[in-house]
Amino acid sequence: MVKYQEDNISQTFAALSDPTRRAILERLAEEDHIPVSTLAEPFDMSLPAISKHLRVLERAGLLMQEKDGRIRRCRLVTEPLQGAADWLDRYRQFWEAQLDALADFIEQTANESEVKSEK
Repeated sequence: MVKYQEDNISQTFAALSDPTRRAILERLAEEDHIPVSTLAEPFDMSLPAISKHLRVLERAGLLMQEKDGRIRRCRLVTEPLQGAADWLDRYRQFWEAQLDALADFIEQTANESEVKSEK
């Protein structure tokens, strides 16, 4: 179970590692069910190159492509993003606790130094 979840998270982060793919997802967040040709317009790359990016996003579960006659439309799937956010949140909580403990230690050490210097 954990292995499967880690593989999904790895695919999500791998897909998100590319700025073009992040821009595609941002565009889909603004407007859903976009034809691939419309989705590709702002990018300075060929349609086959965009299609490769779309396949990576689709394998990661971040995107669904649907045929509408001869037109392929793309739709954002947000569930994998929530899984990645949950994973990051666990580590954020860990590091916040570590930094809080460090701040407490520094404050305690500073207070002890003040007491010693007053003597």
